[in-house]
Parts: sequence; structure tokens; C-alpha cells
Amino acid sequence: MRMHTDQLTVDTKTAARLIADRFPHWADLPLTPVLPGGTVNAVFHLGDHLIARFPLLPTDPETALSALKEEDEAARELLGRTRFPTPEPVALGEPGEGYPMPWSVQTRLHGTSADRIDPGDGVDFALDLAEFVRGVRSIDTRGRVFAGTGRGGRVADHDAWVRTCLERSEGMLDVPRLRRLWEERFRDLPRGDAPDVMNHGDLMPGNLLVRDGRLVGVVDVGGLGPADPALDLLCAWDVLEERPRRVFRDALGVDDPEWERGRAWAFEQALGLVRYYRDTNPPMSRIGRRTLRRVLDDQG
Repeated sequence: MRMHTDQLTVDTKTAARLIADRFPHWADLPLTPVLPGGTVNAVFHLGDHLIARFPLLPTDPETALSALKEEDEAARELLGRTRFPTPEPVALGEPGEGYPMPWSVQTRLHGTSADRIDPGDGVDFALDLAEFVRGVRSIDTRGRVFAGTGRGGRVADHDAWVRTCLERSEGMLDVPRLRRLWEERFRDLPRGDAPDVMNHGDLMPGNLLVRDGRLVGVVDVGGLGPADPALDLLCAWDVLEERPRRVFRDALGVDDPEWERGRAWAFEQALGLVRYYRDTNPPMSRIGRRTLRRVLDDQG
């Protein structure tokens, strides 16, 4: 099912043709779509050790190529900085017949994503997740600061977006209660004095790989960058139930203001997931609902 109105279609036949044309030495490798696919890329397993990723949203090819190169740079910066595997860039592909955009190939990580096998009750998983966040934070920002787009700056900058989501969620969610929480508790939270630190930027369940209840890999690393230290804390509500969430917080030593901002980031993200993906990606919408339930139940 199409998730975006202008979404590109990338079927297995098209992906196989593009790979064979650009990288003939991979033409005989088995190619299998990863289903359900991602929200930003169509993803295919290419043999046992590679994945091919095709952006779903059309844009100027040069702009798209620049974005893919930035993703590769972020992936290289994170690679090996924690004990948890992350993807390594392998190659960039060119537009071709049936697909007008550049695309990428990365190493494949093995494990089951946390949106398919729920590790939310696991204390060991919570400790693994805290260790990963701590490792990402230890990467030197090299003087960089938040880029000013997306999540990771001031919570209040997202007021218009949250209001739009609330208006369009009437009949789907308890909008009056959510609006009160936003206006009375989250919207005007101060950013605080702590400097920006490196964040993965998208620690959602689908990007966390699990085996035997432990974290065994983290994918979709192109958003790595400096931001509010609270940004990556949103995974505490995206993934963890109450007791493991407390363990996660204690392991990171997070103070009350930072923890509350993390909760606000989780709220802002989840609200958009519920509405945007309600009909086009119901599992993603359900993740948003679960996160909102945890945010509402967690009083700090």
C-alpha cells in the first residue's frame, strides 16, 4: 500500500534491473523485498550480506544524491563507535529504467526488528539501549550544533505541527487530553543549558534489531548528528514498558528536565505517526498509539 501521495514504486523486477545494470557482479545474488517496507526507502535483501535501499519520495536527483552521500558519511562516523553493529556504506547506484533517483547499498545486519518482536519488558534490552545511546553521545560533535530542521532543537518550534495533528486526530484519539498535555506540560519546556550531543535521531522500534531479548544492531543511521541530549530518549517510550524504562533512565543518569523533554519528543513523534499512517501503514500507526499510551501513563 502507498504511504505517500507522490510515492515512487520500486518492485523487485525494477530493483533487480537497476542492480544488474550498475553492479553486474551482484546480478546473480538473490533479491528479496523486506516487508513491510520502510517509510522512507524500499528495502531489499541482496544476498546474505547486503541490502539495497531505494528512496520512496521523488526529489531532484542531485539533491537526492547529496542526501545519500550525507547518510553514508553519518554511517561511517558511527561505524564501530559502539559494540552494536550498524550498517556500513558499500555503494551508490544511479537512476535507471523505471526509477529516476539515486539509491544505495549497505551491509546487511541480522536480527529481528523490535516492531516485529517486542522487547519492551526486557531489562537487559533497556540496558543495551542505554549503552548504545551513551556510546553515540560520546562521539565528538567537532563543534557542530543542531542543524535547525526536524526534531532536536526546541520543543516549542513544533507547536504548529502538533496543533495540526491534534485537529486531524478528532475521533481517533482523546484529543482534549492530549492537547492539555501539550499546552500545559510539553510545549514550553525550556531547551536547557546542556550543549548539543550526538544523537542517532530515529531510535524507533523498526530500527532496533533484537535477538534473544538483546539489542544486536541499529539501522537507519543517516540521521546521526548533534541535537538536544533528550532527543534519543524518545526510544524509552517508543520501545520500553515502565520498569525497563526506569532502568534505562537510571543507566543514563538523566535528570528531570531532560527526561521530560525526551517524553515531549516521543509525544510529538507519536502523534504524527497515528494520524499519517492510520490507513497506509497500520502497524506504524499502532506504534504511535502505544507510545502515546506510555507517555500518558508515565507521570515522571
